[in-house]
Amino acid sequence: MSWRSSFRCSKFRHIFGKSATKEHSYDGVPITRSVHDNHYCSANPCFIAVVTECAGGGSFLVLPIHHTGRVDPQHPRVCGHSGRVLDVKWNPFDDYCIASCSEDCTVKIWDIPVCGVQQNLTKARKTLIGHSRRVGLIEWHPTAENLLLSAAYDYKVLLWDVSQAGAVIRYPVRVVLMPIHHRYPSEALLLSVSFNTDGSRLAVTSKDRHVRVLDPRTGKILQVSSSSSHKANKVLYIGGLKLLLSTGSSSWNHRQIVLWDPDDLSEPLYEEDLDGSAGVLFPFYDPDTHMLYLAGKGDGNIRYYELSAEKPYISYLTEYRSLLPQKGLGVMPKRGLDVTACEIFRFYRLIAIKDLVEPLSMIIPRKESGIFQEDLYPMTAGNQAAMTAQEWLLGVNRGPVLMSLKPDPRVPNPYPETPAEKGLVRQLSSLRFQSSPAAVTEIGQDFIELLQAFYKQQDEIRGLKEELHQKDVSSQTVRYQKFLSDTFLYFCVFTFCR
Repeated sequence: MSWRSSFRCSKFRHIFGKSATKEHSYDGVPITRSVHDNHYCSANPCFIAVVTECAGGGSFLVLPIHHTGRVDPQHPRVCGHSGRVLDVKWNPFDDYCIASCSEDCTVKIWDIPVCGVQQNLTKARKTLIGHSRRVGLIEWHPTAENLLLSAAYDYKVLLWDVSQAGAVIRYPVRVVLMPIHHRYPSEALLLSVSFNTDGSRLAVTSKDRHVRVLDPRTGKILQVSSSSSHKANKVLYIGGLKLLLSTGSSSWNHRQIVLWDPDDLSEPLYEEDLDGSAGVLFPFYDPDTHMLYLAGKGDGNIRYYELSAEKPYISYLTEYRSLLPQKGLGVMPKRGLDVTACEIFRFYRLIAIKDLVEPLSMIIPRKESGIFQEDLYPMTAGNQAAMTAQEWLLGVNRGPVLMSLKPDPRVPNPYPETPAEKGLVRQLSSLRFQSSPAAVTEIGQDFIELLQAFYKQQDEIRGLKEELHQKDVSSQTVRYQKFLSDTFLYFCVFTFCR
C-alpha cells in the first residue's frame, strides 16, 4: 500500500485578501435595511450598484467604478420603484443595462447613461408585470442575451425576453413554476437559483429546504435531494467539475456546506459542518481557478477553498478576517480585475454599520509583479452573448464565449499611414547609420540654423501673446497662436529630415 500525504500542494495556498483604504472605498452610502438574504450589490467594469434606504418607494445608487471616496448624500439615484428594492443585477452582456426587482411586484430594466446617473432616474426602459406579490430574486441567463429569470412570493418563476417590443411586458416567454388549482407548493417559493455553464439546467433551493434541478425551458423537475440532515439555503453550480454546492444548516443547526452530483441528488458526495453561527452562507465560485469563497451574512470573515473533481473534492486554504460585518457582497467580473497586480477575485463588501462599501481584492503573491501570469488567467467568459433568446428557446445550448485577459501593450494607429510618412520613417532610420564626418558636419550646421530660426519665431510669438493678454483677447486666440508655433516646429524638423 503506497503512502499518500494529506498535504495538498496548491499554487493558491498563499492567497490573501487586501481591503481598500477608505479613500478608495465608497463612504457615506445609506445601505438598505432590508432583511432579505440577497446581496444588494452588483458590479461590472464600469459601474457599481448598491440598494439604498429611502423614505417612500425604493431606490438604488449607481456609481462609476472609480468614483471612490465620500459619496454626496444628494447623489442622484435610480428611484422608479414604488416599493423597496430587493435585488439588482447587471446584464452580463451590456455594462449599461441593469435589472431590479421590488416589493411593488415588478421587475424593471434600466439604461444607465455612459457618463453615469446625473439626475434621478425614474423612467425604466422596460417594466415586467407578471407577478402578484413581491419579487425576491432575479437572474440573467449566462449565455443567451436578453433572458431574465424572476421568482416571487406568489409561487411563480417566470422567464422573460426583455427585447420584446413595448415599454411594458406582461407575458413571459416561459412559465417555469406556478401554482396549480390554487395549490401553493413549497418547492415553488425559491430561496436561491443558479444556472449551469450553458444555461440548460437550473438549480434551486426552496422553502422546504431541498435542492432541485430543473429544466428551465419546460419547468420539469429532474432531481430532488432527499437528505434529511441538510437544510439547504443557497445553491451554486460548480462549472467545469460537474458538481453542485449548497450551503445551509445541519440537524444540529450548524452551518454546513454540501457537494452533490447534479445528476443524482439522492446522496451527497461531501458534507462539512463549519460553525454554529446563524447567518446565511453566501457561496462564490471562480471556474477559472476552481476556487470557492464562503462569506457569511453578518460575519467579518471569508473562507477560501480549492475544489477538484476527485476526493476529497474540497481543500481548505485560509480565510480573510475583519472586525466589520458584511450585510451583502458584490463581485466584479473577471474582465474588470487588475491582472498586473495578480488579482484573481474582487468583492465589494457592504458594511451597513459604517455606511461603507469596501472593495476587497484576492491576490496571489508573485515574485515578478506587473507581468501577466498565464497560469492565473486562462481564457474566461466574456461580455459577448453566445446566442439569441430565440435560439435558446428553440433548444440550442452553447457555452459562454471566451476572451483573453492578457493586456495588449501595442496601441494600434487608428489612422492609415500615408506613403509620405512611411518614407519619412525610412529617412529617419537611415540617419542613425550615417557615419561620414562630412555628413555629420553638414547635418549639424543645418540643424543649428533651424534651431536659431525656431527660437526667433518663439520670441515673436511670446511677444504677441503678451499683447493679446493686455488687450484681453480670448484664450481661444492664444491657443491658435500656440498651434502656429507647434506647426512651425514640426515644419523645421521635417525640413531637417529631408
